[in-house]
Amino acid sequence: MSSILYCIAQFTPKEGKFDALFETLKALEPDTLREEGCLRYRVTKQIQNPFAEGNSMPIVFNEAWASVEDFERHCQRKGIVDFFEKECLSEDGLVKAYNVTAYSDA
Repeated sequence: MSSILYCIAQFTPKEGKFDALFETLKALEPDTLREEGCLRYRVTKQIQNPFAEGNSMPIVFNEAWASVEDFERHCQRKGIVDFFEKECLSEDGLVKAYNVTAYSDA
């Protein structure tokens, strides 16, 4: 049985802030990829494709963590906490809406 935790973190930028938000999220990748238990951490942009016409927020992190504990440690890291406080919770932030969801394959 797998202990891997998969996370999808979706973001909708405020009007005119797409590029700034995407670059801000990309800047989180290098340090996170060095964290213990990080198996995958990649920010992606939604693209048009006739075989994938579902609804989603336009910017999505695809994450995989070796364990729940590794994921929770990541979520409490200063850089991640600071990002959510500054960009998601502050009125001056780049994020209009966000959704973070965890999954298991077990």
